[in-house]
Amino acid sequence: MKTISRCVVVLAIVAGAATSFAQGLAERVQEHTLKNGMKLLMVERHTSPTVAAWIRFRVGSVDERSDERGLAHLLEHMLFKGTKTLGTRDYAAEKPVLDRIEATAQKLMAERIKRDQADPKRIEQLTAELASLEKEAEKYVVKEEFADIYARNGGSGYNAFTSKDGTTYLINLPSNKLELWASIESDRMRNAVLREFYTERNVVMEERRRSYDAEPQGKLWETFIADAFNAHPNGQPTIGWMSDIENLTRTKAENFLHKYYAPNNAIVALVGDIDPQKAIALVEKYFGNIPPGTPVPPVAVEEPEQAGEKRAEVVGDAEPELMVGFHKPTLPAPDDYVFDVIDMLLTDGRTSRLYKKLVLEKKLATSVSSFGAPGSRYPNLFIINATPRAPHTVAEVEAAIYEELERLKTEPMTKDELQQILNHLEFEESRQMASNGGLARNLTEYEAIAGTWRYLIEHRQKVARITPEDVIRVAKQYFTRENRNVGFITPKAQ
Repeated sequence: MKTISRCVVVLAIVAGAATSFAQGLAERVQEHTLKNGMKLLMVERHTSPTVAAWIRFRVGSVDERSDERGLAHLLEHMLFKGTKTLGTRDYAAEKPVLDRIEATAQKLMAERIKRDQADPKRIEQLTAELASLEKEAEKYVVKEEFADIYARNGGSGYNAFTSKDGTTYLINLPSNKLELWASIESDRMRNAVLREFYTERNVVMEERRRSYDAEPQGKLWETFIADAFNAHPNGQPTIGWMSDIENLTRTKAENFLHKYYAPNNAIVALVGDIDPQKAIALVEKYFGNIPPGTPVPPVAVEEPEQAGEKRAEVVGDAEPELMVGFHKPTLPAPDDYVFDVIDMLLTDGRTSRLYKKLVLEKKLATSVSSFGAPGSRYPNLFIINATPRAPHTVAEVEAAIYEELERLKTEPMTKDELQQILNHLEFEESRQMASNGGLARNLTEYEAIAGTWRYLIEHRQKVARITPEDVIRVAKQYFTRENRNVGFITPKAQ
C-alpha cells in the first residue's frame, strides 16, 4: 500500500506541474517562420539538459496519386539510408552504380508488367543483373550511420512514423548536441540519397505480407477502411497494396521526395533545454538556405454520402473481432468535439457506457474501444472495436453496441459524466505534456492537422461547452444504418 500511495503522490505532483505548465502554454510556445516557409515551434524548459527535436512533414499517404501508393511509407524507410556524405564510403563512385541499378530495375519492371506476355528469359537475365549491381553497390554503403552518430552523442528514441496525414522524424538528445542535429537533419533534407532502394522495397513487401496479407486483423482493417471510402484516398492502405509496392521505383520516390519533403512543408518542434534565440540562429544557419518545395495540394475528391450499410467479412485463423464505423467530420469542425465527448462517454474507463454494459455487466466482450480513423486531415470514421468473449458471437456484441448507441439518442449525458470527461481530458493533456517528446509531438501534430498548435489549449475549453443536447443531436444525425460500416472476423472452420 505504501508503494501505491507514493506512486499516487508522484503522479499527482507530475500532473499538477504539467497542468500548471499547460495553463501557460500560450505564453511559452515561441514561433519562428523561415523565409523558405519552414515553421519552428520552441518551448524552453530546463527540467533536464535534453531536447526533443521533431520534424513533421505535411505529407502522408493521403497525398499520393494512384501510381504512388505506398511511397510516403517507403520514403520513411529510405530516409534513414543517408545522404551524399553520410551512409557512403565514396558517393562519386557509388552514384554511377545506383544509376545503373535504376535503369535495370525499370527494365525488369517493364517486362514483368506484361504478365502473360513477359519473356521469362529476359526477366531471369535482368533479375541476375540487378542482383549483381546491388551486390556491387553494397561495398559503398555504411549501414545505420545516422543512428550510430546520434547514439555516440547521447541521442535516444531515434525514430520515424508515417500516417495518412504526415511523416515525422524524431530524436531526443543532449542540449549541447543541438547543432549536430541541425547539421544531420538539414543534410538529410537537402541531400538524401535513396540507396538500397529495391532491397528496402523488398523489406516493405515482407512487412506487408506479415502484417496484413497473413494476419486476419490486418486484413480486416484494410478491407473495412477500403469499403468505407470508395473515392477518397483515406481508403487506401498507408503501406500500399502489394502490386502498388511492386511497381514503385527510385525515380518515382525521388520525384515525390524533392517535391514535398522540403522546408515549406515542414514543422519543427524543439522542446527542452534551449535558448530560443540561439535555436533560431542555429536553424536559420542550417535550414535557411534550403529551397522550398511544392506546397502539398489539398485532396480535391470528396467521399460521396453513403446510401446504405456496408458489411465486410474476413474469414481467417483468428478469434472473432468486430468493427463498426460511422462517417463523421474531422477537426476542427464543431461536431468533431462532440465525437470526442461520445468517445469518452462510450469507452473511456470502467464506468463508460459500452465498457460497463458489454464487458462488466453482460460479459459479451473481453474489450471494447472507440477512436477516430484512418486520418484526421479529412473527414473520417468514428469506429467502435470489440472482441467477443466466448461463447458469445459477433452478432450478439453488434446488437448490444447498437442498443447503447440508441441510448445516446434518448438518454442525456449527465453533469457527472461531462465532469468526468473534463477531468480525464485535463489529466491526459497534462500527461502528454509532461515529457519533452510528448509536447513536441502534439505541437507538430496539431500545427499540421488543425492548422495551429493552439488547438491544444482550445480543445478542453470547447469540449466544456458541449451540452447533452449536442450529444443527442450528433448521435441521431450520424449513428444511422445508412451511414454504418461493419467489419468482422469469422474464424475459419476447423
